[in-house]
Amino acid sequence: MSTFVTDKTLYQIALTHITGVGVALARNLMHIVGDEEQIFKESARNLEKIQGISYRLINEIKSKEVLRKAEEELSFVTKNNLQSLFFTAPEYPERLTHCVDAPILLYVKGNSNLNYKKVVSVIGTRNATNQGYEACNQFTKELSSKFSDIVIVSGLAYGIDICAHRAALENGVPTAAVLAHGLDRIYPAVHRKTAIDMLDAGALVTEFPSGTEPERFNFVRRNRIVAGLADALVVIESSSKGGSLITAEIANSYYREVFAVPGRVTDAASVGCNRLIASDRAILMQDLKGFTDHMGWDDSTKPQPKQRELFLQLTELEELVFNALNNSEPMHVNMLAIELDVPVSELFFTLLELEMKNVVKPLPGGLYKLL
Repeated sequence: MSTFVTDKTLYQIALTHITGVGVALARNLMHIVGDEEQIFKESARNLEKIQGISYRLINEIKSKEVLRKAEEELSFVTKNNLQSLFFTAPEYPERLTHCVDAPILLYVKGNSNLNYKKVVSVIGTRNATNQGYEACNQFTKELSSKFSDIVIVSGLAYGIDICAHRAALENGVPTAAVLAHGLDRIYPAVHRKTAIDMLDAGALVTEFPSGTEPERFNFVRRNRIVAGLADALVVIESSSKGGSLITAEIANSYYREVFAVPGRVTDAASVGCNRLIASDRAILMQDLKGFTDHMGWDDSTKPQPKQRELFLQLTELEELVFNALNNSEPMHVNMLAIELDVPVSELFFTLLELEMKNVVKPLPGGLYKLL
């Protein structure tokens, strides 16, 4: 049987077949009625009492068709040994949980850990130039040689996407492809071999059930996952319009770090990247050192253990924050708040105090580390 399949999986999948149910509504329903299974077993009369639940939604929940579709998909998941990651599962990508429009559930084929310490999404035009391929190969190679705890994410499309996946494979690091269709097919089909090669240490990821065609709108939905999975998004060549620019905008809305490789003003393939940089919607990518410095990933900046005497200057909460950061890589403020069970608003004030005391340093993307 597939891993991550439980007695709740049928109902988790069923929720994805109900129009308009996202993480926020699913979480609210589960909080009120108990769990995902109880949502479907609750009476229509009780569901009507829940604020914000329409009659249309209730009719879908009580429809036998929703559970029938879920049973078919569960059979497909089990037969093909897929992972079904509900948003409450510990294996669900933690970075995605900070995105307001995160998918309720992901289907995953392969062995990649989507919660690697470092995740970089590399994207770009389908009509890449030789310079674009060279930049992609060089960046991926240098990144792979510097870090072993990293995964490269892209979309398996022509051009820069497939180049990033292949460069990761060639350099021995995991790579994950986010798909705009179900896991019963590979699109484009010519990339099937690369997709299969990725499965040993990487993964194919999608929110779409089997049978879903790679329709145009699905790629826009796919792009938000490419952006949300990562700490940083790197755009290597983009024309004046296209999916890469949409993904960059989504990444900015998620407060991810966006980088763009510049090009000559006469190069059509560089117009999008140059505009992102000129409008301060992306950081100019010059070399790996500039990238790692900006991300706070440079080994030379790794915080050293502090002396215990420092605690004489810290409040109780400040000491808790210090201990949490001293035992980990840079942490996102939301994760820090969860670990310490402290409201984010209160934590921001404490972090500001620690910053003024030269104890912590804020990093891009809402991360903090010790000085």
